[in-house]
Amino acid sequence: MPGTSRMPVSLRQSIDSVKRSRPRNPIQVLNLNVDLIRNIVFFLFLLRWTRRALWKLKGRGLFGTLFELFTDARRILYGYFLRLPGVRTKVRAQIDDALTKMQAKMIPAGQTRYLSLPKEGWTEEAVRKELEALATMDHTRWEDGYVSGAVYSGEDELLKLQTEAYGKFTVANPIHPDVFPGVRKMEAEVVAMVLSIFNAPPGAAGVSTSGGTESILMAILSARQKAYHERGVTEPEMIIPETAHTAFRKAAEYFKIKLHLVACPAPTYQVDTKRVARLINRNTIMLVGSAPNFPHGIIDDISALSKLALRKKIPLHVDCCLGSFLVPFLDKAGFDSQPFDFRLKGVTSISCDTHKYGFAPKGNSTVLYRTAELRSYQYFVDPSWSGGVYASPGIAGSRPGALIAACWASLMSVGEEGYLKSCTQIVGATKKLADHIRSHPTLQQELEILGNPLVSVLAFQARGDLNIYDIADGMSSRGWHLNALQNPPAIHVAVTAPVAKNWERLAQDLEGVVEEEREKERVRQVEALKMGTSTGKTGKQKAAGDTAALYGVAGSLPNKSVVVDLARGFLDLLYKA
Repeated sequence: MPGTSRMPVSLRQSIDSVKRSRPRNPIQVLNLNVDLIRNIVFFLFLLRWTRRALWKLKGRGLFGTLFELFTDARRILYGYFLRLPGVRTKVRAQIDDALTKMQAKMIPAGQTRYLSLPKEGWTEEAVRKELEALATMDHTRWEDGYVSGAVYSGEDELLKLQTEAYGKFTVANPIHPDVFPGVRKMEAEVVAMVLSIFNAPPGAAGVSTSGGTESILMAILSARQKAYHERGVTEPEMIIPETAHTAFRKAAEYFKIKLHLVACPAPTYQVDTKRVARLINRNTIMLVGSAPNFPHGIIDDISALSKLALRKKIPLHVDCCLGSFLVPFLDKAGFDSQPFDFRLKGVTSISCDTHKYGFAPKGNSTVLYRTAELRSYQYFVDPSWSGGVYASPGIAGSRPGALIAACWASLMSVGEEGYLKSCTQIVGATKKLADHIRSHPTLQQELEILGNPLVSVLAFQARGDLNIYDIADGMSSRGWHLNALQNPPAIHVAVTAPVAKNWERLAQDLEGVVEEEREKERVRQVEALKMGTSTGKTGKQKAAGDTAALYGVAGSLPNKSVVVDLARGFLDLLYKA
């Protein structure tokens, strides 16, 4: 017929066949769709975990992966063991006993406690009298240089100036820059000054924070948000040295970031950059290096990390909270140094505590970024709140402008020459102490300095049968407040301005304590021989004092739940009136 065409027989038969084979039952169609969806979901599940397994094998290797699985299984099983009724009761009793001893030290009996508001306000004289009593409570004498870290300057004139600056801005709050323009100006200038000593490029930016932990948290938040918005990363991962500050672990827990810890093996105790490279994948949002790290005072190979970060196009954060105003002055002071700041193209952010070797009051730190765009990723902005448009640069809303004023006053008062002088004194004292340990007949035989510390932190471990934690307890009995470390067991001292003036006394007391522990070990060995037994490594195994007891137990437990419970109990005691 006109306007029509004949359909080939073969094509018509194929169409008829399809029509006949088409399921007419809707249930059959539904089952077919459910099966298809189920297969797709299973395929995606399989793909996801296969990819994760391959990343794990690539990053850790076959034996490393198997060892990690064994360690996790051992930890989980030991956790179940600790929950058994008889075991749980015994462990709880030990924890309660330890907490009772802590409470006796922290909260002396016989003190007057104020658990509610006074019905009538005290007179100024009464308040001052009570404040004086609180300030002079029995404590470790940081003023005489007996405390590792904690107080970094303590000079009377600087303290008076800080107190005066604080008093002028007691009510100031940076959240209201129009009300307190002076605080806004000082905060911007503090950030600019810190950027300058870290050789920041044009366009760099920063933010002041309440301390190193907040600075680190903000840098990680910025990296996470950048990865999410620019690369669509929804399962972020971060690679850090195992010696990196624990604030990185806190950030990983807060922000739900998978954490990869990389070994820092002897003799350098720097992060193994080859292992870092193997662990990088498409979910990696940040690499981390320390300058220096808290435990051992070692500066990681930031140059190698920078090259790796550039090649993989991943942000690199350098934690310089502890190095703060010492590391930037090492070269000028004539000490050995390593590249660590924005002169390395791969470094995208740096954390620096002005309240450490910047000598500002506690509660001051900075986080610095290579670009203002990176800084913007840490901002919080809410345009739809009923209270109006709200924006803050970091975690805090209201902040104490008085602390910013005191920080600004500190930096302006000390100046570049003052920081160069303090670097010479503090790092110089650290090197003298290290040389003394390496050269003294007794100390060099019994103690070993970890790595090659370039700044102000010196860590050492026991070489022979002595228990390093007993040495820590011995130093405590002589009035010293040093830091006990683990993995490996060691002690460190963070030399500050007060400690630098007292380093010879520290060395003298260390000699005496080591000699005492050597004598105790000789007596134990003689008694063991008389009894016909072998001492082996008894010095390392025993746990006599408080430090030895805590870290001896912690190091022997595959599951750290006991230590966690003890630490939580300690934190509760901080708020026990």
